[in-house]
Amino acid sequence: MTPVSVGVLGATGAVGQRFVQLLDDHPEFELSVLTASSDSAGKPYREAAGWRLDTPIPDSTADIIVRDTDPDAIPDDTDLLFSALPSGVGERVEPELCEAGFVVSSNSSNARTADDVPLVIPEVNADHLDLIEVQRDERGWDGALVKNPNCSTITMVPTLNALDEFGLDRVHVSTLQAVSGAGYSGVTSMEILDNVVPHIGGEEEKMESESRKLLGEFTGAEVEWHDAVVSASCNRVPTLDGHLENVFAETADDPTPADVAAAFEDASTLDLPSAPDPLIEVFEDPSRPQPRLDRMLGDGMAVAAGGIQQTETGVQYNCLAHNTVRGAAGASLLNGELLAREGWL
Repeated sequence: MTPVSVGVLGATGAVGQRFVQLLDDHPEFELSVLTASSDSAGKPYREAAGWRLDTPIPDSTADIIVRDTDPDAIPDDTDLLFSALPSGVGERVEPELCEAGFVVSSNSSNARTADDVPLVIPEVNADHLDLIEVQRDERGWDGALVKNPNCSTITMVPTLNALDEFGLDRVHVSTLQAVSGAGYSGVTSMEILDNVVPHIGGEEEKMESESRKLLGEFTGAEVEWHDAVVSASCNRVPTLDGHLENVFAETADDPTPADVAAAFEDASTLDLPSAPDPLIEVFEDPSRPQPRLDRMLGDGMAVAAGGIQQTETGVQYNCLAHNTVRGAAGASLLNGELLAREGWL
């Protein structure tokens, strides 16, 4: 099998570095292109990255020369680009790349709820990729733009998808989100140590809208959003990695905790290199999941769930996922694997 040639946009940032880590020795993808700002362009990656993960820079990547994030700087034979760009940059650059013929699997928040942009969790709504045909027709692109959801959204939605068989009606969620979700300089130590910050700008709106699009139905021409009402309260806490969420789901039926656990355990998995099996790991211990203990389940790609209780209107439970693996770079990587498997490259 000929390796798929891939690149990472915004390769020096927190999510970009996670992409580089996850692509090392990937069985199907060969990383050959790294881009960043003009300050980093022209430097070997080992000099430009300021590497901050707890593993060495992969030898195969260390000497790659960083390029400008510009369509003209990227070789035409690059099959797939993974985007870790800030949303303001992605909003401008990603359409230019797609117009130039590149397929972009993006973690950037821009355009996630655009009518013609697939927002995808492969185990939940892989069929939404067919929206690419609509996108190409409407925009005249030879390339394509595919998004994965926000790191807090992707933690919860696989569990909500499993609950939909019970008639999902309304969701209330309160998040406890790790500091790595804000990037390297997003939260100062003086702000977060001995503290909880009960506001993350734009996060609640993302959870409330993206969840409904992900759970929606693709009609062949558009995605009809799920009619469940989602309400979110998002909070930054002093953990390094792993978003923990307290979910209260109202359902038409009255599932027991055993029913819910079974639905979680039966959540669909996919035969893709980065897909975890199981997708949702259920704990009987009510003190789990916990970020420090459980964020690396399934190599950081699984969702952990526990504390399942029946309520008067449905069910209450906790869920957890690694926010920079499943919640960011790993999600885009899995979307890229799906794009390759389904013949979109």
